[in-house]
Amino acid sequence: MRTYAILDTLIGPLYLVADTGKLAAVHIGEEDFLANENKDELKEAPCSQPLQEATRQMEEYFSGARIKFELPIACLGTDFQLDVWKHLSEIPFGTTRSYQEVAEAIGRPKAVRAVGQANKANKLPIVIPCHRVIGKNRSLTGYAGTRTDIKDQLLRLEGANFKVEKKKVGKNV
Repeated sequence: MRTYAILDTLIGPLYLVADTGKLAAVHIGEEDFLANENKDELKEAPCSQPLQEATRQMEEYFSGARIKFELPIACLGTDFQLDVWKHLSEIPFGTTRSYQEVAEAIGRPKAVRAVGQANKANKLPIVIPCHRVIGKNRSLTGYAGTRTDIKDQLLRLEGANFKVEKKKVGKNV
């Protein structure tokens, strides 16, 4: 049976899901959790060993005391996705790569959009740091769908260098 725990963080609640002793998913917010999990097949078990350890490491990350996760994870995907996620896991804390750089690093320089889709399919955000992948012009691009605000917060937490988009202010007519 899959188990889960909820952790409050600066980006909102994280729903950590474990399966057979491994971290299987990190959902950012209740909406993401409910859209991607069958709650009838889950049991809340924050005291289970894999979830306790995942919670501890997440708390350390958000407090600035952890720069790399050391958790048993269940990573299911295509060979291409697994290659992308492996590379993402090697991007150092506080640094970024462009989608183009990731595509080149895995030997598929024309697969820039596919790298974006692999990022979107990543069930373990933060642990597999897809937030560290930004546009070639150093600007933020979609995260968890379109939630660049989360990517912004995570990269700021890590002290990463990226371009902040200026918000357009409209006139009230």
